[in-house]
This record gives sequence, C-alpha cells and structure tokens, in this order.
Amino acid sequence: MPYAAADHALPLSARVGVPVRRLDPNHLGDHLDRLYRAAWALCGSREDAEDLVQETYARVLQKPRLLRSEDDLGYLLRVLRNTYFSRLRAAARRPRTDPLPDELDRVEDRNVRGPEAAVRSSELYALIAGLPDPFREALVAVDVVGLSYREAARALHVREATITTRLYRARQRLAQALGDERAV
Repeated sequence: MPYAAADHALPLSARVGVPVRRLDPNHLGDHLDRLYRAAWALCGSREDAEDLVQETYARVLQKPRLLRSEDDLGYLLRVLRNTYFSRLRAAARRPRTDPLPDELDRVEDRNVRGPEAAVRSSELYALIAGLPDPFREALVAVDVVGLSYREAARALHVREATITTRLYRARQRLAQALGDERAV
C-alpha cells in the first residue's frame, strides 16, 4: 500500500506495520531519577528541575499515550524537553521578577555527601545549562540520563553521528570551562 497523506488521519494503531503499545503509568517512576538529572541539567537549578519533572509527568498522565517502541525513557525525555521549551516560551511572555536570595535555601539535601560536593554539582549543572541547546541536549541525553548514542539520536530526532559530534563538543566546552575555573 503506497504512502498517502490520509495515513496521518488514521489512529496510530490502524497504520500498517507500526507496532503500538500503551505507555504503562505504573512504570513511570522507574525513570524519575534520570529525568530529574536531565531536568536539572536543562534548567540549572534543583527547584526548577523538580517543577519541570512534575509538569512532565502531569502531561504524560493526562491521557493514555501510545508508543511505537519499547523506549519509555526516550519518549519521556522528549516530553521533558518539549515541556522545558514550552515553559521558556511562556516565561518570555511574562514580566520578569527578582529571585529570592540564595541564603534562604537552608533545606539539607541528604543525597549530597557534603557542602563541597553540592557546590561542585551546582556549578557543573550551571555550566551544562549554559551550553548551547544542541550540545546541552546531547550531553543531557547521554551523560546525565544515560541513553545510548542510538537512543539519544532517536529521542532528539537527529543522526547518531550528530549526537557523537555534539557530545564531543559539549564535553570539550565543559572541560575548558572547568579548567578556566580552577585556574582562577
């Protein structure tokens, strides 16, 4: 059967040769840590990352989701990324406000080994958040979330070689930025 524009009007399950399955809401919690790390790298702050992950899960759970592959994490990463960019567009339309001072953040993070480690990870996530979008997305997908190059390429809708190049350049920029900070 030749491809026709009308195929897009059919439900996903009615298209020929496309295996379809429902996203299981009971297994979404399995990916929470990696999505949180990805969100932190995208946003640059813990609080924004928590909000982003919560909003991502709310969007995914609003209605049943049909997937064409077994890659739940890749799908969730795409939803997280789209949610992040939607939030940026919405924030650009709102008036700017001043953030609260950092001294008010006194809640202890039990997952951090010590204050030095917390400072290092905050600095690293801030550096990742400062990377250009294509580099940051590749770095988050592979190094933070733990996707393979192939999975990252599928999630970001680019070729695997593009992921390799972007990841190399992102790591190079991070290494250079970390080297510059230590030289000071």
